[in-house]
Amino acid sequence: MALRRLGASSLPKKHDYVIVGAGSAGCVMAHRLVKEHGASVLLLEAGLSNRGSWDSWKNNMPAALTFNLANDKYNWDFHTVPQRHLDGRRLHQPRGKILGGSSSLNAMAYVRGHALDYERWAKEIGSPHWDYQHILPYYKKAQHHSGEASPYRGKGGPLRVSRKRTQVVKPINDAFVEAGVQAGYLAAEDMNGFQQEGFGEMDMTVGEDGARASTANCYLWPLLKPKSEEDRQAAERLTVLTKATTHQLLFDGNRAIGVEVADTSGNVHQVYAESEVILCAGAVGSPQLLMLSGIGDAAELEKHDIQVRHHSPGVGNNLQDHLEFYIQFLAKHTSLYPYAATFGGFGGLSRYLFRRPWNAVTSGLGWFILGRGMSATNHFEVGGFVRSAPGKQHPDVQYHFIPGCVVGQLDFLPEHGYQAHCGTMRPTSRGTIRLASRDPSEAPLIDPNFLATEEDVIDQRNAFRVTHEIMRQKAFDPFVLKPFSPDTDFNVEDDAAVDAWIRQNSHSGYHLSCTCAMGSVVDEEGKVLGVDGLRIADASIMPSMTSGNLNAPTIMLAEKIADAVRGVRLPPQEDATWHQPDDWEKKQR
Repeated sequence: MALRRLGASSLPKKHDYVIVGAGSAGCVMAHRLVKEHGASVLLLEAGLSNRGSWDSWKNNMPAALTFNLANDKYNWDFHTVPQRHLDGRRLHQPRGKILGGSSSLNAMAYVRGHALDYERWAKEIGSPHWDYQHILPYYKKAQHHSGEASPYRGKGGPLRVSRKRTQVVKPINDAFVEAGVQAGYLAAEDMNGFQQEGFGEMDMTVGEDGARASTANCYLWPLLKPKSEEDRQAAERLTVLTKATTHQLLFDGNRAIGVEVADTSGNVHQVYAESEVILCAGAVGSPQLLMLSGIGDAAELEKHDIQVRHHSPGVGNNLQDHLEFYIQFLAKHTSLYPYAATFGGFGGLSRYLFRRPWNAVTSGLGWFILGRGMSATNHFEVGGFVRSAPGKQHPDVQYHFIPGCVVGQLDFLPEHGYQAHCGTMRPTSRGTIRLASRDPSEAPLIDPNFLATEEDVIDQRNAFRVTHEIMRQKAFDPFVLKPFSPDTDFNVEDDAAVDAWIRQNSHSGYHLSCTCAMGSVVDEEGKVLGVDGLRIADASIMPSMTSGNLNAPTIMLAEKIADAVRGVRLPPQEDATWHQPDDWEKKQR
């Protein structure tokens, strides 16, 4: 396999498949098509490799995740348009611009969502092949879980999934789980298994070696550095180009036949696909590329003098994202502060100015030498899922507990503290991706339209109050010093005050999705409706959001679409069932 920058050397002009975007989905697609389908693949990535640079460690050390989110070297670094229902704030939207895409800079939380999400998908798409029993085999195919085997876990797949327990902060992590139980919620042994609802340990995409398990590391690099003859043969059919920015699709009549791609010098190249072009550019990039190529709402395209190739009004619509906030407390002791807090005020240099550098050095060396210790985890080691109100059939609120207080989403407060990272998971508000211009280098207009419905406002308010109750349970008595955000004087019972606090303190969960939805823009196999030879396989084709982080569902989706390209389908797991709470119509817990 060749890994090179576009323009560095000549390359074959035709491949069986051209894949745009070597992200969470693109790496999966490339791996499966060359290894299981025997096809030749050209994989295009606008960003850099996740290895081989002096700072590549930041993309592979789990505890360094905030470095990636703040670094536009590996990040598209988007922002939303001003949000009307969040006091006009513009929210940060980092997206991966690197091999592995957002799986190389996300928080590594492995969350599949709830079984009923996929039962809903099957109805929205109009196909039984996306229900829970049909998608579960693809989760298992992708996964290699380090824990005990179960009917819900995979063993032997490329994607490494594990659990970590950092001993220094284990007591306060355990206190969060106990607080959930004290508040009347369930304990959960495996939130990706039979019972999502409750509190317990979380799975993460971190290998047993302590390294980030991005799709680049798990699917692409085994072919870049093959160790078996099978991998070596597959690698010969794969070419990966970095620093290759796709400008538009190329057509012959109604059939997509290739793409126009630019290198870093601005030189434009045409590359061609014998079978299909597959877009894996994500919920922002895929609709943007369709619109630049004349596929989208005709009225929107005409605003930018783009010739309409196919009127597809769903392109760029139906945008969904999770809105989240932190409930924070200062602590007497036991947190990540001695290891993570830095001095601010020095720009990008601040991330390296640790307040206790001896702790940071020790943690870093433990990871570099042994792949262990404080730096070998994402520190989202425990969490929970609850229902915010009666009438919710399955959990609509998710928690990531952090034994520290994060300010500005990226920096640790220089004091002991802890927080519940909280948000509702099935918003009813819908937003858009729109072109800012016909220039492919100009960032599109991202409008999640957060809190546009009264239902979303009420759900967030209920989530806030439920969280406030959990965080004040006796389990935290040995640790709590005082509330930090909101502070001690905040009136939790005042609806207007709670709503205003959420508007001013919430942020994106970075889970953009659903902008080229199945059943609207593409069919159940990802084929773009109205044209030939073009398919999409990424979070944009989700018809609606799943209940949790989206990286695991995106990988599952790519596995399933890869099989659709091959014309095969795994049999459903007919014994797959899920927990159903009693009397959920009338009871919140």
